[in-house]
Amino acid sequence: MENNNQDNNQKNGTKFNAYWIYGVLALFFIGLQFLPISGNTSDPINFEKFAEMAKGGDIEKLEVINQKFAQIYLAEAALKKDKYKDASKSTFAKKRPHYTFEIGPPENFAKKLDELNNTLPTDGRIEANFIEKANWLSPILSLLLPIALLVVLWIVIMRRVGGGGGGPGAQLFNIGKSKATLFDQNSKVNITFTDVAGLDEAKEEVMEVVDFLKNPKKYTALGGKIPKGVLLIGPPGTGKTLLAKAVAGEAAVPFFSISGSDFVEMFVGVGASRVRDLFRQAREKAPCIVFIDEIDAIGRTRGRNAVQGGNDERENTLNQLLVEMDGFPTDKGVILMAATNRPDVLDSALMRPGRFDRQIAIDRPDLRGREAIFKVHLKNIKISTSVNPFELSEMTPGFAGAEIANVCNEAALIAARRNKEEVDMDDFNYALDRVIGGLEKKNKLISPEEKEIIAYHEAGHAVCGWYLEHASPLVKVTIVPRGIGTLGYAQYLPKDEYITRTQQLHDRMCMTFGGRAAEEVIFGKISTGAQNDLDQVTKMAYSMVAVFGMNEKVGQVSFYGMQNESFARPYSEETAGMIDEEVRQMVNSQFERAKKLLTERRHELETLAKQLLEKEVLLKSDVERLIGPRPYPIPEAHKVAHNGAYVATDPNEWKGALNEPSEAEGEQN
Repeated sequence: MENNNQDNNQKNGTKFNAYWIYGVLALFFIGLQFLPISGNTSDPINFEKFAEMAKGGDIEKLEVINQKFAQIYLAEAALKKDKYKDASKSTFAKKRPHYTFEIGPPENFAKKLDELNNTLPTDGRIEANFIEKANWLSPILSLLLPIALLVVLWIVIMRRVGGGGGGPGAQLFNIGKSKATLFDQNSKVNITFTDVAGLDEAKEEVMEVVDFLKNPKKYTALGGKIPKGVLLIGPPGTGKTLLAKAVAGEAAVPFFSISGSDFVEMFVGVGASRVRDLFRQAREKAPCIVFIDEIDAIGRTRGRNAVQGGNDERENTLNQLLVEMDGFPTDKGVILMAATNRPDVLDSALMRPGRFDRQIAIDRPDLRGREAIFKVHLKNIKISTSVNPFELSEMTPGFAGAEIANVCNEAALIAARRNKEEVDMDDFNYALDRVIGGLEKKNKLISPEEKEIIAYHEAGHAVCGWYLEHASPLVKVTIVPRGIGTLGYAQYLPKDEYITRTQQLHDRMCMTFGGRAAEEVIFGKISTGAQNDLDQVTKMAYSMVAVFGMNEKVGQVSFYGMQNESFARPYSEETAGMIDEEVRQMVNSQFERAKKLLTERRHELETLAKQLLEKEVLLKSDVERLIGPRPYPIPEAHKVAHNGAYVATDPNEWKGALNEPSEAEGEQN
């Protein structure tokens, strides 16, 4: 243990650097400039002080060096006087002069010295000894020192440029080298498939890649060829990069990781050079995986919106990448993986078979996938028995893996802020409010009149959603201001649906109109608080009429994407007027429907609004207690996990199940 501590201390201590030698030598030569080369180390005085010494008979000898300055040697008797005690202490050798002064022009000095001697007695006169001393080291240093400094500077730059040191200088001649980060046996990837949840289909696809890297002869013996490239496509935060790292961790092979933007530089030809160097290193480390994140930075369609000379470097980089992907055989064990969230901008030559043979779509997780992701992130959090990952997955429809991780982290931070020993369900509810609605604005002052309007507005949403069959079930309604411009909101629990019918869209439009309709029913006036509601309803109505073909008068037509292909509208002015009129009629009819529903349910509306003014937050259980159960209950299929997925109320139980994948898989199957 002591040896280990000593080794750690040596590693953490200051290490010897060869450049220190250059620094010491430079300081030595600079210091020589200030050494007593000409013997001029004594205290400087003026001629008047010298004359005073001469009249006192204290001067033993006077020497004039190179007709520039005079050196004064005091007599032994004078050194014993109090006024010269500083001179006797400062002089470290008896042969050194005690004082010096500049003589100025030699003729003037000789004249002053003669005048001084005329005032002195004959035996006290001072004779000046003129001495010529050659200072040979000073001119040599003045010539060699700049040269030496330039040489040292050049050596330092060349060592850094040649790779001998890090920093920006190392990129001068290595600018064409690949910037890929290598993870091998010295720096292993510790992420495995157990750390990736909610991507079961994608994991099955890439498992074949892992199996090939571990047992290549199993495939080559039958004449099969593994795909050269695997492209991961999906929205941000769905786990594309995490899945690629898990592949490298499972395969236990070298893993090159680089971003698409690392290939692009301002210098011509650098991107192509880095691509060549990357694949050269990959062939040397085969079998291995090369992962390019955000490949759309270099893989954009060539020739699109190109300014002359503007995209040449990016296109050259893409051309070199296409050549390299065709240049290495599949039996070498070099597999290229890439990720992007913009597959629509990629070049068609990059997507053809033989390059990226396999394209794996990674979408946002469904109910079962979100539950599995929550289980992975909750393993690292100290939670209470009230936390159920299935309930959390129900409360987070449409959340990606990164957003789920953010919710878990926010809940842990909130629990720590509240000085709790465990994270409970209340912390997760608060974290969801924080993520969805924004930070709670506790200091925002709202007048009682405005607060009443907000309460009836949100109660209108809640009542409409409660009594409409195809509306999403209500989870919470609140009038606590959050975020920027959010004075209150109603949270619903939408189902994981892939198709939507006309009646479902109509009910959602009616529910969205519930806030403004409640204001008009109760107060007979409307406010600006429904701006976001109107925006959602208008977009929904135009989509139904002009995109999904859900209007009898306009017909079974869809103009989706056609407006992006050309600046002109893909329909006539008559059709445009017809679309606008049908949208207006649809919107007005759903608004009147919401007003009619709230007029019939005015008692329930007022009951919820008064409770909101009192408590500010109402949960689903509170709404059931106040206005009765919802006439359209949630289907049983929506209450349980899909396909019999593992659901547990005890966190210790499902945490243990995660460590036994074979048993969990058996229960799921």
